Amino acid sequence: MLRLLHPQSPASLRQHSTVYWSEAAAVVPLVSTHWLGSHSATTPRLAMRWLRSRAQDIADQLDAPAAAPVVHWLQDHEEHEHALRLLAVGRSYTFTAFEDGTRYILTIRPTLRLAVNRRRRQRTQGRHRAQGH
Repeated sequence: MLRLLHPQSPASLRQHSTVYWSEAAAVVPLVSTHWLGSHSATTPRLAMRWLRSRAQDIADQLDAPAAAPVVHWLQDHEEHEHALRLLAVGRSYTFTAFEDGTRYILTIRPTLRLAVNRRRRQRTQGRHRAQGH
């Protein structure tokens, strides 16, 4: 049986906070996935800013016909507002662009982060140092 030796009271924990995790990848189905980056943001707008910067980098590297949908998405403020509304209610957002057999997938998803009270953490670390752990 697993037992928590030093249970924490609810007062020792701060509230949960939402982090918005953004990723960009180039996927060739059944062949390979190339990660183009990831980013953690504290707000949906900051996550969208990072996603737009990666989309611009992708568009810059594509031929004009393949870049056109990405450029259109970059200028589509209504779509960006739609994405922000989805993120605000806890849903994910994905934009996918295609070039030949490659899919460029740009995603933002909300995740929960539990922040532990720093005072409790420092007190615990000090005890471990004193015990030689």
